[in-house]
Amino acid sequence: MAQSECGNFCGKPNANRATETVAARKVFPDKIYKSVQPKGDHVTGMTCECGVFGAIACGDYPTQLDIAQMICLGLVALQHRGQESAGIVTSLGKSSKNFGVHKGMGMINNIFNDKAIRKLKGNLGIGHTRYSTAAASEVVNCQPFVVHTAHGALAIAHNGELVNCESLRREVLERGVGLSTHSDSELIAQSLCCAPEDVSEHDGPNWPARIRHFMTLAPLSYSLVVMHKDKIYAVRDSYGNRPLCLGKIVPFDAGHANIEDQLAEGWVVSSESCGFLSIGARYVREVEPGEIIELSRNGYRTVDIVERPDYKRMAFCIFEYVYFARSDSMFEGQMVYSARLQCGRQLARESPLDADLVSSVPESGTAAAHGYARESGLNFGEVLCKNRYVGRTFIQPSTRLRQLGVAKKFGALAQNVEGKRIVLVDDSIVRGNTIGPIIKLLRDAGAIEVHIRIASPPLQYPCYMGINIPTREELIANKLNATQLANHVGADSLAYLSVEGLIKAVQMNKTHVNPIKSGYCTACLTGEYPGGLPEELSW
Repeated sequence: MAQSECGNFCGKPNANRATETVAARKVFPDKIYKSVQPKGDHVTGMTCECGVFGAIACGDYPTQLDIAQMICLGLVALQHRGQESAGIVTSLGKSSKNFGVHKGMGMINNIFNDKAIRKLKGNLGIGHTRYSTAAASEVVNCQPFVVHTAHGALAIAHNGELVNCESLRREVLERGVGLSTHSDSELIAQSLCCAPEDVSEHDGPNWPARIRHFMTLAPLSYSLVVMHKDKIYAVRDSYGNRPLCLGKIVPFDAGHANIEDQLAEGWVVSSESCGFLSIGARYVREVEPGEIIELSRNGYRTVDIVERPDYKRMAFCIFEYVYFARSDSMFEGQMVYSARLQCGRQLARESPLDADLVSSVPESGTAAAHGYARESGLNFGEVLCKNRYVGRTFIQPSTRLRQLGVAKKFGALAQNVEGKRIVLVDDSIVRGNTIGPIIKLLRDAGAIEVHIRIASPPLQYPCYMGINIPTREELIANKLNATQLANHVGADSLAYLSVEGLIKAVQMNKTHVNPIKSGYCTACLTGEYPGGLPEELSW
């Protein structure tokens, strides 16, 4: 067995594991287990685990770029991927002993004030915003994780969930390394502290080789940013399940000029490209499945590519298009908004209607609703007004108000609704808790018909790869078919987009369709998991 280095974790030991977690659901997917949710709020839909961000300055150090501020703004752009906790770790690029670290619970703007940002000195850094799926909602699980190895400090931020975390956990524990948390991310960090037996490290640690070794042990699901001293490594699993992309920091007056002609002031890597423009960066490309990219003050380079088995296809999470990603992000050469527009068009072809108005449940269903309206030739109009200031501290309503459900979240635009036959488009239905009260709200405002169209197929299976989708018994599509669900929620009709239609829609505007480099994970829709079902727990 390979010799382990010191792997002291910066944090307090966490002896209390959340009583029932996603890990337990892996063994008994048909049983209902309590998900790890933020306290004080009942989550009725899906949540993505987290977002990662990294930035490094080019040229001479110290840099004129405010790296910590850039990372903070990048995380703000990724806030939709996690609102539970966040953290930033920075490095001056000179010493491997010390990093600047600031982490905390809550929203990014509440964690990082001017004082915190000023303390985060550095020429490079990584950041993370989190929603927990595999570990409890506690400060000790905030990322990025920092471990101290024989070669200095190592910081890591992770998006995803390891499907074989138990075998990796056993391997780490057998080396005599203690684990302070039940987070996959700490497990990854400790795995990287072990040098592969077949790799010589006489001149210091070979981090690309260590990362490759980890990737051969863990097929999916992850996108990683790893920082050591003066370098950042951007890593995406071989199936490309979780997104990761590269951006170039350009001069302030660069405008919309050709990206290749612009001087690089630095480089950024992010779960999504949506925050690039706000920090003066331009989208370059996605990190390819299995690719390890090294970023330094001299630029970036691909140091390795870990291939998946020949008989396995790429498995990019298709729900990034449907729900999780921000609409201005780029995947596979197309903007997410355009893919959602095509989902609406395809939905109109599959489930047409004669109606007066097409509208959406704000805001994730809006692009699909526009597509449905354009394809069907019907007018689009807003029928719901969203209250953006309803927080988790909202006063608990009386029984009567609670029965009205979403009254605190939405208002009906009565003049647009009264006497109309409405097609209401939403991106997905999970538990089915919110659509019924919305329909009642529209009927109370005078709608004579309300037809529901869902721009994705029925959700029928849980996700084991970093998305907090409920257990099978909680998913309404496993209890009621479309006709039954329409009756249950009070709709005049209800129809879903087909799996084939969804795949067709997201491929419509892709810049290239290479069967070898293309493919989607539809496990939550079909039960076909790219890496098979997760292994059983040993304890």
